[in-house]
Amino acid sequence: MKRLVVLLLTIFIGVAPAAARVSIDITQGNVDPMPIAAPNFIGATDDATNLGRDITGVFMSDLDRSGLFQVIDQRAYIYNQEDMGVNKRPRFADWRLINAQVLVIGAVEELPDGRIQVSTRIWDVYSDEQLGAVAFKTPADNWRRAAHKVADFVYKTLTGEEGYFDTRLVFVHETGPKEKRVKRLMIMDQDGANPVPLTDGLNYQVLTPRFSPTQQQITYMALFDDRPGQVYLFNIETGEQEQLGTFRGMTFAPRFSRDGTQVIMSMERGGNSDIFKMDLATRRLTRLTENSAIDVSPTMEPNGRRIGFTSDRGGSQQIYVMDANGRSQRRITFGDGRYMTPVWSPRGDLIAFTRQYNGRFYIGVVRPDGTGERLLTESFLDEGPTWSPNGRVLMFYRQTPTRRDGTGGGSALWSVDLTGRNLRRVRTPGDASDPAWSPLLP
Repeated sequence: MKRLVVLLLTIFIGVAPAAARVSIDITQGNVDPMPIAAPNFIGATDDATNLGRDITGVFMSDLDRSGLFQVIDQRAYIYNQEDMGVNKRPRFADWRLINAQVLVIGAVEELPDGRIQVSTRIWDVYSDEQLGAVAFKTPADNWRRAAHKVADFVYKTLTGEEGYFDTRLVFVHETGPKEKRVKRLMIMDQDGANPVPLTDGLNYQVLTPRFSPTQQQITYMALFDDRPGQVYLFNIETGEQEQLGTFRGMTFAPRFSRDGTQVIMSMERGGNSDIFKMDLATRRLTRLTENSAIDVSPTMEPNGRRIGFTSDRGGSQQIYVMDANGRSQRRITFGDGRYMTPVWSPRGDLIAFTRQYNGRFYIGVVRPDGTGERLLTESFLDEGPTWSPNGRVLMFYRQTPTRRDGTGGGSALWSVDLTGRNLRRVRTPGDASDPAWSPLLP
């Protein structure tokens, strides 16, 4: 896949006095969306003008989906286009009339080498102060990534935290009748654009894909008709696939360590499942749990010190935490029902999970010490959470029940923020499950 090559030309932040600066505190449980306006980025030619319009539409859609911003309809704008140069001070009174708190101004310039330069300024409408500015170059056909980078810049300027828009999703794309389902790997931008299949789904089925945090690589489980499922590595850039090892039992539920040097996974031996880790350089395999119960779904703390997993050793499936060497195994959830698919937040402060109770499924979060459990979603079947790289949003898949006439039963991707209020469906080409969110792209 083509990678975006970004050359930062200028990054300069103009900061208003602390008392006047507009900002969003996303750590609070209830955030009123901030009214934000953005005229279409201007250009000197028709092509640049069209790109400016498209870039504006994409980054404003990103900000709208975050739930933190109230995007003001452009039909409400009362500005003069001639006053909107990226190097001009806006007429702030025009924007105060429509209650905009933040104004984003930008321009697209075509360069002789075929690239474009995208320039952006962010203004605090009520204090008449510039909050930040950035300009960068990129190939013209990668304008969508430029738009996502603008959204990330606005998000970080106004929240103080990294954005998550210049990212991709890998997921299981499902087609065919339910009795003969075809499951293939597919990758797309986080907003649903540019879906591309990675495997054909003809010779084997794929499950639980997971991104490497350090390189363009995916680990997943491949399920064959004639032999136990095995864990594979997939290089996104080259399309090369590699089996992690040849094991008599099934290997499944793989995840990378935070530094990308290890894969932790479950392995079945003698009818029992335990947690193992493999060093990718040496292919050395280390057993971490040895229990008569079923231990599955390992997830590593970002600093690499601890591993979370699920086990039914206490009578029901619950979440446990242990040191990275397998010692000090301790249970952290004690609720009714079953806890599954734990995933450690990139921030290290929370573990997301799937909970099944009384015939319903929930996506929730809990602190690593077992306190502060919160349920964010509920439905017939919600499962498989994955974190945005900034640890503020979760994506998962939701399946609808099959009706008596055989219809229904489809699965789709959804996202929810940590307040549980901003629940949105994610656009995919057909049925989708098992999402995995990439780190911010280089």
